[in-house]
Amino acid sequence: MSRRKHDDIMLGYAHKMRQQPTEAEKRLWRHLSGGRLSGYKLRRQIIIGEFIVDFFCPWKNLAVEIDGDTHDADADRIRDHRLAEEGIKIVRVTNQDVLTNMDGVLQMLRDELGARPDRWPHPNPSPEGEGL
Repeated sequence: MSRRKHDDIMLGYAHKMRQQPTEAEKRLWRHLSGGRLSGYKLRRQIIIGEFIVDFFCPWKNLAVEIDGDTHDADADRIRDHRLAEEGIKIVRVTNQDVLTNMDGVLQMLRDELGARPDRWPHPNPSPEGEGL
């Protein structure tokens, strides 16, 4: 399969996932969108290499994954290791965490984001010029 065809397929999957989020993804996105989490901008259903992550903060190179009913811990360990080799930190929470302890999830994410080094210098941390 050509690289372009592969990329088109991945874009299609990501688009479909954005259109059909789980309840946990919807709830968490309400707190993450538009820089609502301490000014950090996150994106959802982002393609990174061969993978689609639930949420990603490009400024901090941090991905957030919500593990649901179809969670495959072995596959996730392999995937997380490959993303870590690229300098991306993966933070995992469960559907149950998001649905029952949103304050705890948000505080954990603030702590993780605050502890990560900036990927780009201030004041323009993204190559697209989006700021935070």
